[in-house]
Amino acid sequence: MRTRVKICGFTRVEEAVHAAQLGVDAIGLVFYPPSPRCVDIATARAIVNALPAFTSVVALFVNEQEKKIRDVLTQVPIDCIQFHGDEAPTECRQFGYRYIKAIAMRDHTDLTALAVDYADADGLLVDTYHPDVKGGTGHTFNWAKVPAKVSLPIILAGGLTPDNVAEAIRCVRPYAVDVSSGVEKTKGLKDITKMTAFLTAANLIY
Repeated sequence: MRTRVKICGFTRVEEAVHAAQLGVDAIGLVFYPPSPRCVDIATARAIVNALPAFTSVVALFVNEQEKKIRDVLTQVPIDCIQFHGDEAPTECRQFGYRYIKAIAMRDHTDLTALAVDYADADGLLVDTYHPDVKGGTGHTFNWAKVPAKVSLPIILAGGLTPDNVAEAIRCVRPYAVDVSSGVEKTKGLKDITKMTAFLTAANLIY
């Protein structure tokens, strides 16, 4: 099975469109104000409206207020929500959208149990734990912590780059991989050469 690829944290229309033309499966838009990759509703709409068919759009929130999430959902056509904070299953379900739950991998993290808690999620996105940063750290975690069998699709994130994504896929065999800082020039600005190299490495494994 081909490993899907999501590139997260777009802030410019032309970079998102180029990623879609390269064949990325999904793009991520960040609605988390502390992040340097955060976009406003107008920018998000412009990006989504410029995308070609068959490119999924994921909206990322971190412990956001319900009203602010609903404001985005009513104004930006998205396909899936990514909850990247401490949201409980009931909070994730209340919007009636397909969703992904991000999990920060720590020594005690039990993905098997979390897959039961978030049983109606489209997948668990496993990311590197950082006490102060919610994703986009540029650091990997010990991939051996991911069990071989989990009842939900696993989306592997955390420090992935064109140089290590092939090995990451061999080790974890995830449903998808998610990259942000690993294909950037600077935070929030994507590098076309790196995106091309990442997609090539991710899709030429088998």
